[in-house]
Amino acid sequence: MTPRTRKLWLVLHLLSAGAWIGIDVIVAVLVTVGRFGGSPARRGLAYQALGTFVVWPMLTSALVCLVTGLVLGWFTKWGLLRYWWVAVKLALNLVLCTLIVVALQPGMAEVRAYGAALSAGAPTALDVADLVFPPTVSLTALSLATVLAVDKPWGRLRRRAPR
Repeated sequence: MTPRTRKLWLVLHLLSAGAWIGIDVIVAVLVTVGRFGGSPARRGLAYQALGTFVVWPMLTSALVCLVTGLVLGWFTKWGLLRYWWVAVKLALNLVLCTLIVVALQPGMAEVRAYGAALSAGAPTALDVADLVFPPTVSLTALSLATVLAVDKPWGRLRRRAPR
């Protein structure tokens, strides 16, 4: 891979990771407003926005981050499974992508309906207290991935046998 091509893939990787972090911050804001936002109409609107607009942009940025990371791993000196920090970042990305699809996305229709009912003043029974966990877990994992990318700790995964 030429240096120019590598820089292009690295920029795409950084932009997608930055977008993913930004979307997670938006999720945290929406969850906070939904929980403590004052009027039921404002809180309901936050939950409706969360249920409507969050999953697909988050999943898209996560998958772009995964693909660009795979390309950078395959075609640069770092490799995919050559260094611990790269392997951990790959595992974090795969786990978070899976959590978006398996844990977050299936409940978003209920969150949206809860928000609509809350805005309308209708009685609601859904417990949304657990919504604090997705942005907390994701932002923590993405912060760890950022630290790993900068610090590059732990060395090689496998030592090659001497010849």
